[in-house]
Amino acid sequence: MPPRRPLAAIVLAAGEGTRMRSPLPKPLHRLCGRPMLLHALDALAELAVDRVVVVVGHGSAEVTKTLQSEAPPGLELELVEQARPLGTGDAAAVALTAFPQVFAGDSDDGDLVVLPGDAPLLRPATLAALVRTHRSSEAAATLLTARLADPAGYGRVIRAKDGRVACIVDEADATADEREIDEVATSIYCFRHSVLAPTLRRLSPAHDHGEYYLTDTVGVLYAAGYPVLSYVAPDPMEAAGVNDRAQLAAAEAELRQRINERWMRRGVTMTDPDQTYLDATVVLGVDVTLLPGVVLEGATRVGPGAVVGPSCHLVDAVVGAGARVEHTVATQSTIGEGAVVGPFAVLEPGTRLDPHARTGPFFSGLA
Repeated sequence: MPPRRPLAAIVLAAGEGTRMRSPLPKPLHRLCGRPMLLHALDALAELAVDRVVVVVGHGSAEVTKTLQSEAPPGLELELVEQARPLGTGDAAAVALTAFPQVFAGDSDDGDLVVLPGDAPLLRPATLAALVRTHRSSEAAATLLTARLADPAGYGRVIRAKDGRVACIVDEADATADEREIDEVATSIYCFRHSVLAPTLRRLSPAHDHGEYYLTDTVGVLYAAGYPVLSYVAPDPMEAAGVNDRAQLAAAEAELRQRINERWMRRGVTMTDPDQTYLDATVVLGVDVTLLPGVVLEGATRVGPGAVVGPSCHLVDAVVGAGARVEHTVATQSTIGEGAVVGPFAVLEPGTRLDPHARTGPFFSGLA
């Protein structure tokens, strides 16, 4: 058996995200209760990566603190700081300084996944397929692309006559024919480690901002004779980035739909999934029923056979098996097995209801 090829990853999370219009660093804006940077790391956690280097910049202290407390277990994380915002190409070059031990003695055989911290909809299976495509073809680089009915605003993928990727053209620089191309580039790549560093050194700064763009590596590699291929994402939504609040809301709606579908396939009943809001961290038992207007956040746990709703908002709460909770707000509370709560109950932090307890209208549980 040949030795396993090393695989590592770079996550670019140094951008300020000015279009979010918020002092909070863009990677820390939450979708379904979890910072979007961590959704990207969740996808990486499904791969056998030896190390993940996260490039931080704006708000680095806040990003670092979040990663230290909430990062997926099992990932070997290292943070490096991009001192000046000189673009994604420069950020990747900064990240490469953290990899000498991973690729020591194997620099020609290792691969690097590069993805942005604002790609929360990327599925692990798609990322794994990108790596498989890259390795089976022995390409120097393989990029994730998507085909869109309306590609406006995205960089177009330009192919050579042999079908290989020749370059990525920004829409502002594209010709009329190039703008008709429906295949667009994402910011997700798999590179051979041995070619990435010399390629980055050959990048030229953009004339308008003086920044180095990772997208330009495709044209540099192609011009040097290296094979550059692509893997088309099965679902175009996976490639969607988040740059403003409208895109954040669209990404959250997509992620919420995935979460709801996953729980329904595991034996949870939702009478109206469009009015059911679950954080990614919520855990539900089998035969749970969620009625319209249910919002479950944080570390909320709902036991088997419980009925929650309509119109309940539970945060970090525990609902016992077979309990019934209706028109209730509860925070950091425990509802015993078979208890009946509501309607119009408020359980304050620390409230504990015994098994089979019953509360009437306007009940206020106190710690």
